[in-house]
Amino acid sequence: MAYAEVCRLEDLADNKPHQLTVDGFDLAVVKVDDAVYAVDDLCTHAAVSLSEGDVENCRIECWMHGSMFDLRTGEPSGPPATEPVATYATKIEDGLVLVDIDQQTNDA
Repeated sequence: MAYAEVCRLEDLADNKPHQLTVDGFDLAVVKVDDAVYAVDDLCTHAAVSLSEGDVENCRIECWMHGSMFDLRTGEPSGPPATEPVATYATKIEDGLVLVDIDQQTNDA
């Protein structure tokens, strides 16, 4: 699959996760400063939606148990999660946010 358009950049508020579905995959898409990140929307610890959590310092927090994941790498920063979430390649073209779900940027 090539990059798929998921939304307009102007529709993303800084540090606020948005749940978007791309080719049947639920993603948490987050704008942080001038970058956009896409990760699997499910926490690897409790399988709840990360897009319902908070974002700070380029980390997304699971609302249920407080697991934190780096949006750039998917790595958890402490318990209870021990497994990373998958992260996906993103780019911005002509004000559109594009995600490639076939191009994971980590080994999750």
